[in-house]
Amino acid sequence: MNNDTCWLARLCIDQGLLTRPQALQIGEKVGDAADLMTFAQELIDGGIVTDVEKLEQLADQALTKAAVGPPANNPFDEAAAKPHIVQQGEAATAYTDRAKNAPAFAFETIAQLADPALADALRGLLRSTANYGASDLHLSTGARPFIRKNRALSYLSEYVLTPQDALRLNTVLLAESQKKVFLEYKDLDYALALSDADRYRVNLMFHKNGAAGAYRMVPAKTRTLSDLGYTAHLATLTKLLSYHNGLILITGPVGSGKTTTLASMVAYLNETRTDHIITVEDPIEVVQPAKGCNVTQREVGPHTKSFFTALKGALREDPDVIVIGELRDLETIEMAISASETGHLVIGTMHTSDASTTLNRLLDVFPPAQQTQIRASVAESLRGVVCQRLLPTPSGELVLACEILISNTAIQNLIKEGKSTGLKNTMETGVKEGMCLMDNVVFGLWKDRKISAETAQANISNRVLKAKIT
Repeated sequence: MNNDTCWLARLCIDQGLLTRPQALQIGEKVGDAADLMTFAQELIDGGIVTDVEKLEQLADQALTKAAVGPPANNPFDEAAAKPHIVQQGEAATAYTDRAKNAPAFAFETIAQLADPALADALRGLLRSTANYGASDLHLSTGARPFIRKNRALSYLSEYVLTPQDALRLNTVLLAESQKKVFLEYKDLDYALALSDADRYRVNLMFHKNGAAGAYRMVPAKTRTLSDLGYTAHLATLTKLLSYHNGLILITGPVGSGKTTTLASMVAYLNETRTDHIITVEDPIEVVQPAKGCNVTQREVGPHTKSFFTALKGALREDPDVIVIGELRDLETIEMAISASETGHLVIGTMHTSDASTTLNRLLDVFPPAQQTQIRASVAESLRGVVCQRLLPTPSGELVLACEILISNTAIQNLIKEGKSTGLKNTMETGVKEGMCLMDNVVFGLWKDRKISAETAQANISNRVLKAKIT
């Protein structure tokens, strides 16, 4: 098992999210060659870890520590029996050298800057990070500031942020009401808009050393589905988006671009239809100005209490299309299915890795007494499932791999009967209808030399296809 996966398991065990027997069981299931993302997704798919945000934080820590080596008490070693205790001041090691032409910021001068000057400097850092093409900026107590670009991490400075530095940096752009909420609840998600073209999704939190912030860059321009890599499947997706009722699910592991795909779909509907679209997001990332459609965007927190309450209210707000940022609980999922049955097109996202897991997750949240009824409802309302991953290319960029399920009579019967094991065979025979399997798509990317053999091996479960990769 590679170092970052070992560290993720170790940290999850130390945080009480996972037991060592569970780690060993998952390790056997995913194999020794599995990367951190595969291991993390199995934790989510298996229902072992439900706090996805916490898992993301631990994954980032695992990547940091993996650069030094495996954990002292490796949970996959027979000798591992005691929990790993992180020593105070334990050093972090750079993931990569400082990237050429990366954003520059004099972090050592933070204490000397007044709040207005610090706010201006942070705005400049965010803009330069976005212009550089990075996807995320991290400012965390006890760590050097770093960015993520094409999944690779690099430091911006050798300066380690003190608790005072990190707290000031991460709160200097907050309104007083936001700062009060953050200091009281120790967590805050919000959308930061410096201008119409400069938007960022921000998560602030406290950890053992102090305050930390993760800033996700939101592209100024919404990319088309073709730009995202769906050119070969464009006819299938546009057909899905032509329906006026039913349920469409966009799924994938953490960091797979689900939000970007969702925004592209909304933009496509906005340009090709004349409907009322209501979106419920947490927070609003991509602003969708009205074009052919009237677009009502609501944010959990400022505009509504929860996804469920917003979805319940949406049914009385004359929508044609309802877009849900995340289907995360029983009430929201149940309301989404009901809305899709009553003449609305509902599009939502889930943290699942393939079509079979998606349907299991969607249905298993309901109690046994409701299973027969809900399977019949989903079979009738489901239009399709689009699962996606972003895989690294040999040149250091990312390429899209996807799995698409389109509902037909055979799929509906499998859902009603609870025979999810037969989905793959049915999807393989449904290629003419636009269906595709993740394994086949990844294998095709390898044949076209768009990904390495190692990447292909890590993302294919079919043993026959794996054997063909050399």
